[in-house]
This record gives sequence, structure tokens and C-alpha cells, in this order.
Amino acid sequence: MRDIAIGAGVAGFVFCLAAGYDPTPLILIGGLVAAFELMLSGRITGRRFEIMEGTRRQPGQPKVSFADVGGQETAKRELVEALEFIKNESGAIKLGIRPLRGILLSGPPGTGKTLLAKAAATYTDSVFISASGSEFIEMYAGVGAKRIRELFSTAKKRAAAQGKKNAVIFLDEIDVLGGVRGKHQGHLEYDQTLNQLLVEMDGLRSGEGPRVLVIGATNRSDLLDAALLRPGRFDRVVGVELPDREGRRRILEIHTRRKPLAEDVDLDRLAAETFHFSGAHLESLANEAAIMALRDGRATITMGDFSEAMEKVIMGERIDRKPEDSELRRVAIHELGHATVGEIVRKGSVAAVTVSSRGKALGYVRQSPEADSYLETAGQLRERIAVCLAGAVAEELALGERSTGAMHDLDQAVEIARKIVNAGLSELGVISEPDIPRDKYHDAVVRIISEEEQRVKSILRSKTDFVKETADALIESERMDGDVFRARLAAVS
Repeated sequence: MRDIAIGAGVAGFVFCLAAGYDPTPLILIGGLVAAFELMLSGRITGRRFEIMEGTRRQPGQPKVSFADVGGQETAKRELVEALEFIKNESGAIKLGIRPLRGILLSGPPGTGKTLLAKAAATYTDSVFISASGSEFIEMYAGVGAKRIRELFSTAKKRAAAQGKKNAVIFLDEIDVLGGVRGKHQGHLEYDQTLNQLLVEMDGLRSGEGPRVLVIGATNRSDLLDAALLRPGRFDRVVGVELPDREGRRRILEIHTRRKPLAEDVDLDRLAAETFHFSGAHLESLANEAAIMALRDGRATITMGDFSEAMEKVIMGERIDRKPEDSELRRVAIHELGHATVGEIVRKGSVAAVTVSSRGKALGYVRQSPEADSYLETAGQLRERIAVCLAGAVAEELALGERSTGAMHDLDQAVEIARKIVNAGLSELGVISEPDIPRDKYHDAVVRIISEEEQRVKSILRSKTDFVKETADALIESERMDGDVFRARLAAVS
């Protein structure tokens, strides 16, 4: 079609010259058409699919392998099992196994979905092409479908040029173009783009040549159209979840293997204290710790650098906000209330206490879990409520009144109390939240909060002098390590 248009344009230009007409309008029209075509193809807008030759960006840069992906052993095993059908093609044919066309990686952000896709390309010796869902959606109808066709065509051409049998297409944030059809009223571009992706994955237009495996990544697999998830398109859905303690240990090893660590650095302790950290968070933690060592002019990274970096990753950078002396003392007492009750209800839980401002917080108590836990009992939930209420109660006992600094703590306490009621762990037993009278539900939540508030008061009344004295030391040092705090608490217990 393009050749016909070019030929017609040249013929029209020659005809105008021969007939004595001014060809300027024809030239302008041709220029506009050419510009429109370039825009649709992405040459003007800068839309380009990222092509990695043999999964390497530049010559000499090492390939990404499954050994470079830590904390995802289950996901790696499931992915390798699926890729074996591609790598061992002859064995799959003998057993009558249909080649996989798509694998969906689903999980929270920062858990390593892109790394797994690159490792899959290395494992199968495939050309790797990366794109994101947003690259296919434009205001012009048909543009997304055209880019989908170009993507699959490019993958096959690259694989054929390199003599490879397979190409891997990685579609990040696939929920942008693969969402449920019909929800975008008045804008069918989404549906047309998805329809084209379905056709390409079915292989109806593929013909002969290298095989294309589509690896999609999403944080919300529940948003995807059912036609995309059926067998024959995305044949496997691999969950890529947050790493457990051993996984975090492995990820920290990967990100610190080229960093000079001091002798006091304990990766096991760091893995224990970083519960709910993703791989991206752990990479940022190692990087921030190295930055702090560089800032202080040291040749090695210490455990103190990691502790400071952890607080920065969780809460943000320190800010220059300087409270008044009276307000700073209130913050210290508030945080020490949290720390004291937290240490009493669960020994060894306090990792650090600080009164340096970070983000929106004037102070902060960092707690470390003893072990990764995915279930909580009513007693454990009540302990969390007690810790949340301890800051406000400490202010009341030591300074005579509470402040607005406890608002976020109170919101958390109420949410935990609601969880107790909704899980059937309160005196109401098993309930249906939409059906229970609101006053009865409210009374149950308030009762839980009140009981824990009385418990916290009974704990802190005998520790008020300790909180006041420790507040002076905390204000002077700005930060107190958990071991130092436990030693001071043990001295008065």
C-alpha cells in the first residue's frame, strides 16, 4: 500500500509539471501524509521497542540469568518448567506437547518480574524484546493494533537474522492493553489493540519461522480480559510474590557481592528486619547504605549505614524541620511510649527509636519481627493495638494531655480492631459486617480499643519516670539503637 501511494504521488507530481500546474499543494498534502505515517510508526514520537541482542544491551555486558534473581525460588522453578518445553523442543514434540505461547508473571511491584523475563530469554537462547502496555495505546484508532503487528514481526525478523529458533516478547504492565473489553466506552482503540494481541498469540498470522513466546507482567491480573488468560494464550500464570526471609537474605547477597562490607554487617539480621521488603526495596537499601558510607568518606559499609538506609527507605530522607524544645520532648516521650510497650508485649521487637524528622513523621520506632508471619491471632492483633495507643497514653501520663501527633496511630488501632471483629475474633463471634447493626459493630470496636488502652495505662504508669529520663538521652543523641534501649529498660525492670 505504501509503494502504491508513493507511486501515485510521483505520477501526480509529474502530471502537474507536464500540465503546467503548480505542484505546491500536492507537495504539502504529501508531506502531511508522510508526517502522519511517521507518527503512527513511532519514528517521530520516539516509540521504539527495546531490543536486547541475546539479552544484552551492549557488547561485553553480562547476560541476566536465573542465578541473578534472588528470593523467587518457587517462581523460578515454575518458569523453568514451562521453558523446558521450548528448550527441549524435540522431547516436547515426541510427547505431543503443544508449545507454550504465553506466560503471565503476576505480583507486587519490585519483585523481579522483568528480571525473570530477561533470565527466561537467556535460558532459552532467545532474542528479547521489551515493551510496555502504554506504548500501544494512542488517540488514533488502529495505531495500537498496527504496533502489535510490528512487535511480533520485529521479534521474528530479529530471531531469524541471529539464527535463533525463539524470540521472547516481554510486555510490562500488560493490564493497560489487556483489560476487560467493553469498559472503555466511546474509545475502541483499547479493544482493537487487545483483539490484535489475541490474534497474534493464537498464531493465525505467524506462518513459518521462529517461535514467539509472550511474557506478560502485571500487578493486577484480576483486571485482564478472560480471553487473554485462557489456555492457548497465557498458558501459565506464575505468581511473583514478596520474598520470604531466606529470599531476602539471598537478594541482599546479590546486591552486596560487589560492595566492601565491614565485619559488623549481619545479612541475616538485615533479612529479618526487612519483612515485606521487595527486591527493589532491598536493592535500594544496599545502594543507600553505600551512598552513606561514601558521604562519610569511609572505605567500607557498616551495619550503621544499613540501619540508617533502612529508615530512609521506609520513611524517606531526613528533613530540616526543627520542632521547638517542648514539642521535641513530646515527640521523644511519644515514641518511647511505643517502644516501651512494644518491648514489653514482645521482647526484642524494637530495632531503633529516633526523633529525627523524616517525611511527615516527627519521630519513628522501627520494629523487627522475630520471623515472617502470615497469620495473626486475636492476642497478636491486640498487642499491635496496644503499641499503637502507647504513644498517646505516654504523652498523657508524662505531660498531662495528648496531642494530634497520635492521629495516625489511632487510625491504625481502629483498623486493627475492625479486623478483629470482621475475622470473628471478638465477643460477637462470626458476623457479617454489612448486616450487623452499626451501633453494635461500633460498640465492639470501641470496647476492644478501651480494653487495650487500660492495659497500656497499667504498663506505662510504672514506667513514666523511665520514659522521661530516656527522653532526655534520646533528644541528645536523636537516635537510639534497640539494644541500647533494651539495656536501659532492663535496668529499671
